[in-house]
Amino acid sequence: MLNISLRQMRTLLAIQKHGKISAAARALGLTSPAVTLQLQQLEQDLGCQLFLRTKTGAQPTEVGDIAIQTARRILSELASFEETVQAHKGIAAGTIRLGVVSTGKYFAPRLIAAFTAVHPGISMTLVAANRSEIIQKLHDHDIDVALMGRPPTTFKVHATLFGDHPLVFIASPDHPLVGRLDISREDLAEQKFIVREKGSGTRSSFEFFMSGTPGGLRTTPTEMDSNETIKQAVIAGLGIAFISGHTIEQECLSGKLVLLDVVETPIRRQWFSIRHSSRTSTPALQALDDFLRLRGPSLLPVLSKPYPAALFQSAMTGNAAFPD
Repeated sequence: MLNISLRQMRTLLAIQKHGKISAAARALGLTSPAVTLQLQQLEQDLGCQLFLRTKTGAQPTEVGDIAIQTARRILSELASFEETVQAHKGIAAGTIRLGVVSTGKYFAPRLIAAFTAVHPGISMTLVAANRSEIIQKLHDHDIDVALMGRPPTTFKVHATLFGDHPLVFIASPDHPLVGRLDISREDLAEQKFIVREKGSGTRSSFEFFMSGTPGGLRTTPTEMDSNETIKQAVIAGLGIAFISGHTIEQECLSGKLVLLDVVETPIRRQWFSIRHSSRTSTPALQALDDFLRLRGPSLLPVLSKPYPAALFQSAMTGNAAFPD
């Protein structure tokens, strides 16, 4: 029977996170010799080495990786247990580590504010990253809940649908395609595009949407790693972009960006609240699930029309003269 303490588990995770004994010691408020001693005792109890000491830092061995994953699960379960006990005492409390894909950071603060106003005893932390990174954090139990599009398929999860996620094409107000109706993929293929990096869900959706275009894109897209940079590039006239409709609310209202009326868009995806299947639900997590189902849709940004109302009415009566 192994006799591993919670302190040793926390030490193990700190070494993995910070990469060096000295950095882990600072994070834990301990001395380096104390952290080294705890690691040595743990390795002695297990009968195997957990980290390789290299010039670049401590690298987990194969057994070390297993020990790290086990420690994460155990500490996560203990946190869940503590929250459940507090709930049985009538204390509405808990902590939720929330992760969102990059496009979600535009509404996540609004969602957190609304949720904590209803549940003031529940605290939340927020981390935003691209889809690949958020999936990894969810897998590693570094976050409790992820807000993202399609659920991951590489491990089992519990997913709660809480709203639509439109993906749209945008341009600067003086772009030649602005004002046209029913823009085709072929028309788009002639344009200069600014796209997200590989690993982004928006990038994958863009490539899928344009994959059937005869001849493909005429120019190589310019890759940028954030929605903010992409929006500024489009405003500057460097090209058009395919982006989440939930990232452009303010720019559309101010007239800096315009939605393009592209055939078969907006592409409708969904937002999900996702947790690892091995993560035990707590009263706090259940409260968040219930809140998202009931109020999530109302907290998402609303898209404006991609064309002026007068232009649309003229098109319906056959009196409009649209750009070629």
